[in-house]
Amino acid sequence: MIKKMQEAFSHDIDIHTKTASEVFDTPIDEVTKLQRSEAKAVNFGIIYGISDYGLSQNLNIPRKRAKEYIENYLNTYPQIKKYMKDIVKKAKEEGFVNTIFNRRRYVPEINSKNFNVRSFGERVALNTPIQGSAADIIKFAMINSYENLKKAKVDAKIVLQIHDEIIIEASKKDLTKAKEILKSSMEEAVKLKVPLLVDIDSGDSMYESK
Repeated sequence: MIKKMQEAFSHDIDIHTKTASEVFDTPIDEVTKLQRSEAKAVNFGIIYGISDYGLSQNLNIPRKRAKEYIENYLNTYPQIKKYMKDIVKKAKEEGFVNTIFNRRRYVPEINSKNFNVRSFGERVALNTPIQGSAADIIKFAMINSYENLKKAKVDAKIVLQIHDEIIIEASKKDLTKAKEILKSSMEEAVKLKVPLLVDIDSGDSMYESK
């Protein structure tokens, strides 16, 4: 991960605001909601190999402007541009990509002669190490949470996992303890170069605690 992004995560700085500040050359405390929203779309779009056309559709902006956003982003973060090229190159040579925990996904499409199929393979190669690694982390967090809740003998249980969220049911008498266990279990699930920070909320229904 590049140094600027590492510093943002380490100091609990909103990554989309940080990206907007860098890409739009704006002081971080002057970044507008629109700039943050557009930077967020670029942040997530890049890992899916989004095109200037795709970004223009997502943001409802001219294609030329979308292309400038992508170019500015990759020029601002040349390490990401290099990472993307290296991942695609390696996938073409080896036929697969790995998550950070070495879970493998084969990508036969990446060497297809069909442009659309090959482009799909390239997007898979780019996205799998990122989204696949995130999926690995949440699974470790679920195991950690289950074991720690059980060990503490609190009246709480995991009922659902949605993307990067773990939802538990807990009795009111054990609510505070269960929240503490869930938070620490998720944050300590794996060790990375940046901290894994978790927000915890509670309520009488999923709607109240969202």
